[in-house]
Amino acid sequence: MADNTSVTADTAGLRDLASRVRTPDVVDAMGRAHRHVCHIDDLVSPTPGRVLLGPALTVSYLPSCAEALPPERYNFTRLLTDAVGEGAPGGVLVLAGNGHTGVSLGGGGKLSLLAAHGLAGVLADGRLRDFPQLATYDFAAYCWGETTKWGGDVVTPYEANRPVVVAGVTIRPGDYVFADGSGAVVIPAAQVISVFEEANRIVRDEEAFVESVRKGAVDARFE
Repeated sequence: MADNTSVTADTAGLRDLASRVRTPDVVDAMGRAHRHVCHIDDLVSPTPGRVLLGPALTVSYLPSCAEALPPERYNFTRLLTDAVGEGAPGGVLVLAGNGHTGVSLGGGGKLSLLAAHGLAGVLADGRLRDFPQLATYDFAAYCWGETTKWGGDVVTPYEANRPVVVAGVTIRPGDYVFADGSGAVVIPAAQVISVFEEANRIVRDEEAFVESVRKGAVDARFE
């Protein structure tokens, strides 16, 4: 019971920190700790005001081939079940298109399974269908845009919970994904609290700078 309480407290603390920042603030905070690329720009969402935050679960897609990837085994429902395992409430499903960024990786029907598993949402390295339907679900969705065409004739879900690359950013299972209308950022799980604490400090510093400008006393650190 103590462990569960601790996890709940940590999650509540993280969400409180995240509620006061935007993706650019978190990217700046990551930049103070790391040199690698961690940001993803130009994402589209059916609900751009909705924030996505949680540890990553991954599903990779390969070009469809019924002989090599028989659909009774390689399908969205089974691969999502593999990704979720014994349960992953609050997780972020990352769909890796592996170069097929213009193809649908899911739509309103399949992605309804995310709500059933209690996931926080989806980050798709491709397009999604049925934006109006996705907007009715209680999770956040970010992708490269909406499409009307089913993508199953082009790509097939292949494996779950392996490291993937989205827009040049490595996402490992368990890494935290944070996305809003500005874009997305990927954060190592072990540092997610410290990164969001630093992002909050950045916000406070910028607020102080704006106030100093208003008063005509610019802080030299920002010149």
